[in-house]
Amino acid sequence: MVARGFFQTAEMWNAERAVPRERCSGRQPSLGPLAFFPQWKLKHYDVVVGVLSARHNHELRSVIRNTWFQHLKQHPTLSQRVLVKFIIGARGCAVPVEDREDPYSCKLLNISNPVLNQEIEAFSLPEDTPSVLSEDRVVSVNFRVLYPIVITSLGVFYDADGVGFQRNITVKLYQAEHEEALFSARFSPPSCGVQVNRLWYKPVEQFILPESFEGTIVWESQDLQGLVSRNLHKVMVNDGGGVFRVITAGEGLLPHELTEGVEGIAGGFIYTIQEGDALLKSLHTRPERFTSHIKSLEKEDTLLKEESSTYDDIVFVDVIDTYRNVPSKLLNFYRWTVETTSFDLLLKTDDDCYIDLEAVFNRIIQKKLDRPNVWWGNFRLNWAVDRTGKWQELEYPSPAYPAFACGSGYVISKDIVQWLASNSERLKTYQGEDVSMGIWMAAIGPRRYQDSLWLCEKTCESGMLSSPQYSPQELRELWRVKELCGDPCSCEER
Repeated sequence: MVARGFFQTAEMWNAERAVPRERCSGRQPSLGPLAFFPQWKLKHYDVVVGVLSARHNHELRSVIRNTWFQHLKQHPTLSQRVLVKFIIGARGCAVPVEDREDPYSCKLLNISNPVLNQEIEAFSLPEDTPSVLSEDRVVSVNFRVLYPIVITSLGVFYDADGVGFQRNITVKLYQAEHEEALFSARFSPPSCGVQVNRLWYKPVEQFILPESFEGTIVWESQDLQGLVSRNLHKVMVNDGGGVFRVITAGEGLLPHELTEGVEGIAGGFIYTIQEGDALLKSLHTRPERFTSHIKSLEKEDTLLKEESSTYDDIVFVDVIDTYRNVPSKLLNFYRWTVETTSFDLLLKTDDDCYIDLEAVFNRIIQKKLDRPNVWWGNFRLNWAVDRTGKWQELEYPSPAYPAFACGSGYVISKDIVQWLASNSERLKTYQGEDVSMGIWMAAIGPRRYQDSLWLCEKTCESGMLSSPQYSPQELRELWRVKELCGDPCSCEER
């Protein structure tokens, strides 16, 4: 098949628009509070621009409409060749930020009946479970703190023979992704600590482990006989009413200097809940907060409907609008694009980015990028996977991502968009849309065109195609300087 030329003659252009086309008959999404996938008259565009935008970013969208988007609309040729759409989730998260497990998702922080003003044993063996010495030499468990706690003691399970503590064991607590232990306890026959129920405990230096803290507790046996250990699922967990959660236990989850590990647990820890009064107050005021938040969502829906009606440049996609759902927003937009438009290339960017569309078009001509199987951007290679924080990755198992383009802007050809759209319901989403795109693209291997003018960091370079992470005021100023002097990065006032 011969690829469509990027630039067309006027006769071809008019003939193209005169021929009616059938809309693809893809599955229609269920309607939410806002109407999405609106009906469009199908016409051809050289480039579709998708701008990922959060529901509340009204000011950023306003700045874009008054800067590069306005310039595009007034351009004598580009205005008919480019379609720009803001990509917004059709629904806001019904959980207030203060009541979420983390601010980037929509999961309720489900704490009920917290155990306050006393020490809590995190793990214990059921009474009818015999203690049997295993051959495990290293055992670990990963956990996440959902509300601040203080660990006061680390412990190991009681010996099986009942003749006293007969082993040499070290227990260490690591913060995720850190090589040095935060604190540790050593157990030996002459120094076995204090026995509580069926564990031996030793006190440790006390640190407040904050909300979202992720840690690994490691039990290491210095003796050949190993550890008294149990499968994690056969151990009783006391999470204090929901203030922490066990994530995983198993091989390959230890700090990298430890080369072995087996699923299970070999002891526990004692902890207290920090700032219990504040927690009780927060739980008590939760219903009032939810009521106020729902009213805010209804107001936000109204404003977005008015904005969409006024400017006709928003695509509402069928997802809850949170950071963790951005990859799904993108896949839904790809599907919308394929189902509703005819185009050659798609440019993806974010609402906090400076974009120079004229420079993009010039670059496409220079590099002859108007062809199939093209992915044009500034690529990060061998980027380490984060296991904590905003970019926490829980789904991708490898230590490094496949090549992915910086999120400030990249261009893909129509055939790639079609592949993504047709597989959108089967593609797994990861922590960010940029790394998700890299993982998806690793499956089909498009031709990557590296271009450092798609900037990855907030900086200004002459000739740049994009630059990320600007405030509305900064974007206005960049465009003011660009219009005044032709270069957003340097200007002598006239």
